Amino acid sequence: MSDPVVGGTVAKGFEAVHEEFAAVLAEERLGHAAQLAAYVDGQQVVDLWGGPEMTGDALTGVYSSTKGAAYLVVALLVQDGTLDLDERVARYWPEFAAGGKEAVTLRELLTHRVGLVGVEEGLSTEELSDDRLIAERLAGRRPYWRPGTAFGYHALVVGALAGEVVRRVTGRSLQEYYEAHIRAPYGIDLYLGLPEELEHRVRSTLPMDPTPEQKRTLRETEGGPDSLDAIAFNRTRPDAVPLDELPNHRAVRAGGPASVGGTGSARGLAQLYAAAVSGLDGRPALLAPETVAVFSQAHSVGYGMVGREHHAFAVGFEALGDCYRFLGARAFGHSGAAGSQAFADPARGLAFGYTRRRFGYPGGAGPDAERLAGAVHACVVSG
Repeated sequence: MSDPVVGGTVAKGFEAVHEEFAAVLAEERLGHAAQLAAYVDGQQVVDLWGGPEMTGDALTGVYSSTKGAAYLVVALLVQDGTLDLDERVARYWPEFAAGGKEAVTLRELLTHRVGLVGVEEGLSTEELSDDRLIAERLAGRRPYWRPGTAFGYHALVVGALAGEVVRRVTGRSLQEYYEAHIRAPYGIDLYLGLPEELEHRVRSTLPMDPTPEQKRTLRETEGGPDSLDAIAFNRTRPDAVPLDELPNHRAVRAGGPASVGGTGSARGLAQLYAAAVSGLDGRPALLAPETVAVFSQAHSVGYGMVGREHHAFAVGFEALGDCYRFLGARAFGHSGAAGSQAFADPARGLAFGYTRRRFGYPGGAGPDAERLAGAVHACVVSG
């Protein structure tokens, strides 16, 4: 096999990242295509891409890495006093009080402690593309566990729930607020609602390609057809769009649902976190250090009710120091189902973004993301 062609550049002192990225491309199966970007103190130090049909400005569906943009909107509204994490959600959104949810706080909602992970009958593609429709379906529902007593990943709906709170207090959708206050001013290449004129940059998500042994493992570990896992990942509806096809629908890309519908590049993911903690292109950091401290603090840690996998959730964001032990204690970000990863490590001024085109096994950020994050971090530390 010939060595993969890697495009892009790295700053002096980050040459090892180029080597590690080339190694990842060479070792992955079926012509792996990916992008990698990193910023330190607001300056780009890594901008790499490689693999079939991949370019530096290609856009892919980033799945739950989208949530980082949604939580940044909420963090800004908490920072300016518009929202209070310990206020009842029902104060902002009265209809939410139904079904025993009257005492649920915004903090509990963002930390996946509500128990409102989906609906038994499933969500249509139209609903998955439109956060207001998801919020309407969920508002009157009774949670699957008593709020506050446990946690479980609200994978496809937490962005819609948070977004409805944002809409009630600002009069604008979360997507509109993100565009006006974050994406456009900072020139971030991550879209919650992709303009049609940018469709030519999109690379479709390719399905997972597990080995026969991996296929057996997936079948054995998948929850039953009526399980909490099936509800949370929308597998109860016979005509539901498979997760690995979701961003390939124009309706999803156009709607930009705040849980899973973002479309962007690795540059965009890294830019998002650089803007949050360091500033970007001469503009100041969006978040004050105290806000970072609040939103990066771990709240829900352990094996959740959904997936029965270990998680460490801060306020919305994932507490990445739990996943990648080489990162600082306040590192925060969010991975995506196909294998994307994005985070900030405020202690080092580091912002990281990684995207991949083919859905990785078994889903979520995998060993490739960890290797690359470790390589970037090592260069920052040694520099």
